Amino acid sequence: MSEAKISIQRVYEPLPEGGQTGFLVDRLWPRGMSKERLAGVTWAKDVAPSTALRQWFHATDYDPAQWDEFRRRYLAELDANHDAWTPLVDASRAGPIVLLYGSHDTEQNHALVLRDYLMKKRARKPR
Repeated sequence: MSEAKISIQRVYEPLPEGGQTGFLVDRLWPRGMSKERLAGVTWAKDVAPSTALRQWFHATDYDPAQWDEFRRRYLAELDANHDAWTPLVDASRAGPIVLLYGSHDTEQNHALVLRDYLMKKRARKPR
């Protein structure tokens, strides 16, 4: 049996259809987005980077080394917060999920890091 897909997309794009379970993975609610529009989406804010990490990352001009450090720190936060990401792994074992994020940056954002992290965790046998 093949594993279900874990995809990512900006929350401002049309929501996915076709049986995917949606998770909003931002700590802050996305600007201009009504709760009604995201009624079928689970807000998994505890799996998002901490406020301190997010503010640190956005405090300076872009530096490629900063992205690597952000990833390292975020992965450490995820490792320390098993209860936050376990429901997403469980959902991805049951069917396809989509991680929704608000960042304008589609190349370097926490949802990319989270997707890869979840895929590695999912590859391990469930307890």
